[in-house]
Amino acid sequence: MINQNLHRQPTALDSVTHRNLKLQMPVTDWRVADKLNAMFVAAAEFGDVCREFPIVFVKAGKEEDGTDAIAPIAVFGLVQNQNLYLTGERWRAQYMPAVLRAYPFCIARIDAERFAICVDMAWTGALGADGQPLFTETGEQAQLLKDMTPYLEQLEAEIQRTRLVGKKLQELGVLQDMRFDATLPDGRQHTVDGFLTVDDKKMTDLPDAVIGELHRTGVLGLVHLHWVSMGNMRRLVDWHIERSAATEPVASVAANAANG
Repeated sequence: MINQNLHRQPTALDSVTHRNLKLQMPVTDWRVADKLNAMFVAAAEFGDVCREFPIVFVKAGKEEDGTDAIAPIAVFGLVQNQNLYLTGERWRAQYMPAVLRAYPFCIARIDAERFAICVDMAWTGALGADGQPLFTETGEQAQLLKDMTPYLEQLEAEIQRTRLVGKKLQELGVLQDMRFDATLPDGRQHTVDGFLTVDDKKMTDLPDAVIGELHRTGVLGLVHLHWVSMGNMRRLVDWHIERSAATEPVASVAANAANG
């Protein structure tokens, strides 16, 4: 899965073109994700994600039948291009979503059956002469690529499974537009919207047979983890206030200098 706010130059790997390419792994400077205010999360990682991030849903294009494709995302920031889970180059949460852990690797889907393994060639760790090779001198996968390939294949399978979860929630009509309002210390109101959440009442009103099916397929458990995760919105508000307080004095000094 390619995210334009993270993978700025995703390039499909080729054993000839990239025979001598080396990557400075592992990634230690996560400022590459400083503009990432949300990221896709797979259903299999909801249990870990819900402890630290709000999980919400977004419309992500169209399904083959023309209906909206629904994808779950972990929210990192309250405004565009804001990642509150970064402190300098350090990732401040205990957990990092699977798509981000794969960086600088990602997958580009060619068709329903095929996909290509890509590397973000804009990453500084792909520009040096030192690092771990991706291919051997004879063009075979080196150890780094051997290790990443099954991880990416499993991640792609989880992405497709998660797509079916979103499709089921859409079919049941239990998704609603989300609006989260917070009052900042100076009295200003801050609103977060544009996301979807699962409506508690609509879920409760579903027939018992449908609830039973959702329980057996694991979807009901995912919905509960989504609801639990929403408590993390308060954390984001607190971090947003904390970061705003740290930057406003700098802005004031700059404004005073300009006026002086």
